[in-house]
Amino acid sequence: MYLAAQGIRGCLKNSHDRIFVVTFIGYLLVGSGSFLFHATLKYPMQLVDELSMIYTTCLMCYATFSHGKSKLYSIILAASLVSLSLFITLYYHYLQDPTFHQNAYALLTATVVFRSMHVMEVNIRPKFKEKAAREVQRATRAGQAEQDRQDERDKDILRQMWTLIACGLSIFIGGFGIWTLDNEFCSTLRAWRRQIGLPWGLLLEGHGWWHIMTGVGAYFYIQWGIWLRHCLNDKQDNYELQWPSVFSLPAVVRQQSSPSNGLVGSAKKDK
Repeated sequence: MYLAAQGIRGCLKNSHDRIFVVTFIGYLLVGSGSFLFHATLKYPMQLVDELSMIYTTCLMCYATFSHGKSKLYSIILAASLVSLSLFITLYYHYLQDPTFHQNAYALLTATVVFRSMHVMEVNIRPKFKEKAAREVQRATRAGQAEQDRQDERDKDILRQMWTLIACGLSIFIGGFGIWTLDNEFCSTLRAWRRQIGLPWGLLLEGHGWWHIMTGVGAYFYIQWGIWLRHCLNDKQDNYELQWPSVFSLPAVVRQQSSPSNGLVGSAKKDK
């Protein structure tokens, strides 16, 4: 819930696209639903906890697939995702099988992540950009110098993005791995927790680590999505990734000033 509040605040402060405000509200709903379910152990709260994950991922799916498309395409996409969400909700309520929810969530997440990777490479990596526009800009010496600056800037952005992706996915997949082990060896881990006692026994709460790690991994992905959207809107010179180290939380922020030379959008470490 803290990360959701930080994300909403960052979106409003830095004028990120509204779809990401809605996404962070969905992220907040996931955290709130999880808290209420574990506090009450009521089935309706379990649905809020689990299905809000599907809805938030569908929002990111819309943000990823709708950019640059026509209004009609966006409407059809939105209607399709709403229909898909409704189908998953009703079918999951009918089956009451966690495996179905896990598979649906994993498939949606993989679709959005791989689509975002493709969009990122095609639209940011210099060698994949439209050659015609690049040749026009290189027609003069000044245009060539500016194009070279942009190419170096975009290569640097890609390096940072891939680092962000690697960290986010590692945390997210690590959380799933711990959760799987927790389900497989639940009785053994429970016995160990009783032997160790509080507070150190809490470190063996695999389900808790799953919530923390998947939540942090999802936060990384949303920040990546925000930054990618600004790059697709040709605003690389206006925004940068603020990420002092891999042990801190990343955030996309508006630059105080846009330099005319050097690398832009660099997540530099504090010296």
